[in-house]
Amino acid sequence: MADLKCTIAGIESINPFWLASAPPTDKYINVVRAFEAGWGGVVWKTLGEDPPVINVSSRYGAHKDQKGSMIGINNIELISDRPLEQNLAEIRQVRQEWPDRVIIGSMMAQVEESSWKELAIKIAAAGVNGIELNLGCPHGMCERGMGSSIGQVPEMIEETTRWVREATNLPVFTKLTPNITNILWAAEAAKRGGAHAVSLINTVNSIVSVDLDVMAPNPVVGGKGSHGGYCGPAVKPIALNMVAEIARNADTQNLQISAIGGIETWRDAAEFIALGADGLQVCTAAMLYGFRIVDDMIDGLSNFMDEKGYQSITDFKGLATRNTVDWNALDMNFDTKAVIDPDSCIECGRCYIACEDTSHQAISFDVEADGTRVFTVVEDECVGCNLCAMICPVPDCIAMVPVENDLPYLAWPDHPKNPIKAAE
Repeated sequence: MADLKCTIAGIESINPFWLASAPPTDKYINVVRAFEAGWGGVVWKTLGEDPPVINVSSRYGAHKDQKGSMIGINNIELISDRPLEQNLAEIRQVRQEWPDRVIIGSMMAQVEESSWKELAIKIAAAGVNGIELNLGCPHGMCERGMGSSIGQVPEMIEETTRWVREATNLPVFTKLTPNITNILWAAEAAKRGGAHAVSLINTVNSIVSVDLDVMAPNPVVGGKGSHGGYCGPAVKPIALNMVAEIARNADTQNLQISAIGGIETWRDAAEFIALGADGLQVCTAAMLYGFRIVDDMIDGLSNFMDEKGYQSITDFKGLATRNTVDWNALDMNFDTKAVIDPDSCIECGRCYIACEDTSHQAISFDVEADGTRVFTVVEDECVGCNLCAMICPVPDCIAMVPVENDLPYLAWPDHPKNPIKAAE
C-alpha cells in the first residue's frame, strides 16, 4: 500500500493534507475535530498583534454554476479576531494532545521589523512546527498596509521573510498572493529572504456577484459590499499554473511548495504533486463538505498511487513539470483530428452547433432516409481544438486521434514562417 507520509521544509507529516489558514482553523475545537478526522496538519488561522481585529457581518459570497453547485466562495473575513494569548494557549494545548500532527502558525504584522520578530517569537514558543507569513490576503488587512500590500512588493517579501528567519529557527513558509503580474518575482524574493518553502496561492481579489435587489456586491454589509478573496474549485487552474511556474523556474525549482487553491479531490491533490508540490493545503472543500472529506482524498490518492506503482509521494512529485513548457517549445507538426463514434452518438448535435458557430465548420450534418441524423468530421477543416470532444455529453463518443504525418518535431523559433527565422 502506498505511503502517504511527506516531508516539507523538514517537517514530517502523516499525510500531505493540511487545512489552510482560514475559518476552519480558528480555534481549538475545530483543529481537534480536523485531527480526529485524519488531517495531517493545520495552518492555524492568521494571528496578529493585539488588540484583535474587528470583523463585519456578513462575510461570504457564493459563485455557483448553472446547476447550483458551488464553484467558488468570496470571503471578506479578516485574520483571527480572537485575542492572541487565547490562540497561543489553544495551540499549546493541541500541541500536547496531538504530538504527531503538524501545526503551522500563520502570522501577519505591520511592516516593522520589531513587529514581525516579536510576534514570530511568541508563536514559535507555543509549540508550532513552522511559521507561515501571510503576505496574500487581498481585503481588509491590505488597506492597513499588510497582507497583499506586502506580497505585491518583492523587496518587502524578502525583508519580512528574512526578519522571521532571524527571529526563530523554525521552518518559514512564505505565503504568496496570486494578485501579482508574475509569481516568480514573489517566489524569488521569498527565496532570497531565506524561506524554507512557499505556500500558494492565497485568495484572488474579486467581486463574486452583485445583489440586484440591494444593488451592492455580495456579501452585503448594511447595503454596501466590497472586494474580497476568491477561493474554491474555480481558482485551481490559476494555482496549478503558478505552482508549475515556480517548480520549473531555474532560480526557484528547489524551493519547496505547499500548494493551495481549489483542492477538492484526490485527483486535484495528485495534479498539484505532479507539478511539483511537496504538500497540500485545503480550505473551501472542508467548508463545503466537512472535515471527513479528507477520507476520500486519502483513499483516492492511495489507490491512484497503488495503481501506478508509486510507493511514495516523491515517486511522482514533479513528473509533469518536465512536460510543462513555454508555448514556443510545442511541436507545431503534431496534429490530431476528431473522430465521432456513430454507435455512441445520440444525435444531439451539440458538436455540430459548437463547431459551426464558434470554431472551424469542421463537422458536417446529414439526415438519412430513416430520419437518423449523422454527424461527420471534415478532416481537412478540423484543427484538433478539442471543443467537440469537450462538450459531447456522451463519454468517449468523440475521440481526438493523433495523425501519423511523419513530420519531425518543429517548434515556432525554427518554423519557416517565423519572421525572425525567415530573416536569418
